[in-house]
Amino acid sequence: MGEVQRLLYVPFSKRIMRKISITLQVVFFTLAGILHFVMPEFYYPLIPDYFGFKFEINILAGIAEIFLGLGSYFLKTRKLSTYFILLMLICFIPAHVHFIQIGSCTAKLCTPEWVGYLRLIIIHPILLFWVYKNLKNREEIF
Repeated sequence: MGEVQRLLYVPFSKRIMRKISITLQVVFFTLAGILHFVMPEFYYPLIPDYFGFKFEINILAGIAEIFLGLGSYFLKTRKLSTYFILLMLICFIPAHVHFIQIGSCTAKLCTPEWVGYLRLIIIHPILLFWVYKNLKNREEIF
């Protein structure tokens, strides 16, 4: 199906929502990655002690988020980047569990315990679903 035919089959509002969704993915993960370098002390306590190498893990997570977020921008790398974002989000689950185990409180962040559970049980699966839905998003952002 040609580009013009494809555009005719997808309602305008749906195309706009797809553009917004992928734009948010690019911005969200790129900014999240940058924050690993701007405020690393926020992330260190969230990395479980049994992983060790907190500095290195934080740096790698930041680099991965930046590159995968930016990779989501381009059609040629979007699918691969999105698969790796999904994998990365799954790898972050132990950090959510660890946050609950330490009482949902670190030196930089204290929340009620239910917030930790909300992040793990509701917000994280929604985030995974949103990124998964972007796998098939073939819209150009601009």
